[in-house]
Amino acid sequence: MESCAAVEKEVEKVINKFSAINDHSQRIIGDVIAFIEKLRSSIAEGTPDDKLTSGQVEVLNDALSKVKDKLHRLTTEHRDLHGTVSKVGKAIDRNFVADFTATSRTDAFQSERNVVLLNKVMAQHFYRQGMDDVADTLIKESGLPAEGIVPEPYAELHRIWEAIHNGDLSPALEWATRYSEELDARNSSLEFKLHRLAFMQILNGGVHVQTEAITYARTHFAKFVRRFEKDIQILMGTLIYLPIGIHNSPYKYLTAPEMWIETADVFLKDACQLLGINKDSPLSVIVNAGCTALPALLNLKQVMMSRQVTGIWNGRDELPIEIDLEPENRFHSIFACPILRQQSSEDNPPMKLLCGHVISRDALNKLSNGPILKCPYCPMEQSPSDAKLIYF
Repeated sequence: MESCAAVEKEVEKVINKFSAINDHSQRIIGDVIAFIEKLRSSIAEGTPDDKLTSGQVEVLNDALSKVKDKLHRLTTEHRDLHGTVSKVGKAIDRNFVADFTATSRTDAFQSERNVVLLNKVMAQHFYRQGMDDVADTLIKESGLPAEGIVPEPYAELHRIWEAIHNGDLSPALEWATRYSEELDARNSSLEFKLHRLAFMQILNGGVHVQTEAITYARTHFAKFVRRFEKDIQILMGTLIYLPIGIHNSPYKYLTAPEMWIETADVFLKDACQLLGINKDSPLSVIVNAGCTALPALLNLKQVMMSRQVTGIWNGRDELPIEIDLEPENRFHSIFACPILRQQSSEDNPPMKLLCGHVISRDALNKLSNGPILKCPYCPMEQSPSDAKLIYF
């Protein structure tokens, strides 16, 4: 935050100086225009055949000199502004790190498999964002198979989400009606919020749509009375202010853009939960997790460089410190081996014994005595090959 504050301070200086120069420039240009207009009017008083007197020539030369002087002052002020702007760039370089190579694995995308996975996750992200043309081009140029990259529901959900942002509720209402029972079972507020927006859209038409609004309310709000009675009462109260307009009433917040944004987000969240798919694309999750971890990795880099230790990543593809990625980025439980007291990894996954106890693969190998393995927690003997790899 201190780094951001330092840069914001320099940006504030640029904005203030730009505003001052802009005001000064407008004033100078206005004075020059007024001076020239006055001079032109004075010269125009004579006949076209009249020659300029020596006095008029002197006045013109004096005016030209003044214009050049003011232009020079404007140019100087503009040049000074460039210096102030350049300080912002220097503040960014001074307070932020531009080289992140020490925090990454240089060999991460050397294998063909990883490159294919990267292209696939990017194509999925583009499809989910509605950027079908970009995704199609990526698939074509990278040679990815088009089928199976993005499930069909994502395309439909994004079209509906985008329609809500554009003020079109028809696709969302149709979808909510189709899944009405499932939404009610989940105690979702989506369907009511969509009808609330539709009701407010009708009210924007003014007094002459009052009957239409009441009919809509009777048709669609009856099923929500038990859960949203107070909200429905508020909506009915808006009818009183139709003569002066909802935007001039205490209920104008119901027509605010934030209501549409909130409802669109509720739709995406509830729809993804109902269909059993992720709300955020894998690429978004990865990038957000990386941004969260980056400050800690950069601090670690400084410490390791001061101790002349190269490379943050060790041979086991693990970091030497724990990175807190917040609850929303935790998708499964973490297993710690009770024997070796180590966290499991891809190279050392948890293994389930026949007796039901779970230990890590390294512990399994260390406890094995030839073809016989005795469980460290119960007297059961078994073959190490009978252990099953499990996933959390």
